[in-house]
Amino acid sequence: MTESREPAPYAPARALSVYLLGTIEFDALQALQRRLAFDVSGDRDTAALLVCEHPTGITIGRAGSAAHVRPNPHQLEARGWPVNWVARGGGAVLHVPGQVACYPILPLDALGLSPGRYVRELVSLSVELAREFAVDAVPDFERPGARSRGRRFASVGANVRANVTSFGLLVNAHPDLAPFWEVRCDGDPLPMTSLARESAHRVRAQTVRQRLVELIAARFAFDRVSVFHTHPALLPRHPYHARTHGS
Repeated sequence: MTESREPAPYAPARALSVYLLGTIEFDALQALQRRLAFDVSGDRDTAALLVCEHPTGITIGRAGSAAHVRPNPHQLEARGWPVNWVARGGGAVLHVPGQVACYPILPLDALGLSPGRYVRELVSLSVELAREFAVDAVPDFERPGARSRGRRFASVGANVRANVTSFGLLVNAHPDLAPFWEVRCDGDPLPMTSLARESAHRVRAQTVRQRLVELIAARFAFDRVSVFHTHPALLPRHPYHARTHGS
């Protein structure tokens, strides 16, 4: 049965800046996310989207618990898996290469969206994405995300502050699935799956990234999209600049 959707309330003629960042450490991502959220809060005709991958590590949201992480702290340290407690919805999430992290930074008030509606839109978007790879997917609104054959392949965990979003959506494109037996993502007793495992077609992270950008721009009615492959805040500072302007 085709899922019915309410008419989108989003205002047209808004600009979306997309940053395709490749692999980025989580701490650097968080700092950039905070900076862009500050920028968007001051200009609500703009929005940003960060699309990246993270090295292996764990984040735990407001609904999470350390009990959802099976390895003990010594084992995590030996594996080089950092754990970050973050201010987003959802529980524990394992980040691994081959997983696409998508962080929309949107002004919800300017788009006419409530936080709850925004989360539902991300859930529906992840189902729409999966179906483009011929994956039979269903939405999960209890543990926000999407499932295929009972197992989650996408996780939604957002934060909203001053009506500006951060964090967002994680999609398993083609990661190694073995580590997901070690973390109960969002408290789910079943390990996560991936688009690659559930699809009969080849799934590439590059294609998943591209389609996510296109789907988000379309769903939230952005008609001006600019794509960048870095952000000035991530560039190394020139030594002269550091000497001249440092303390």
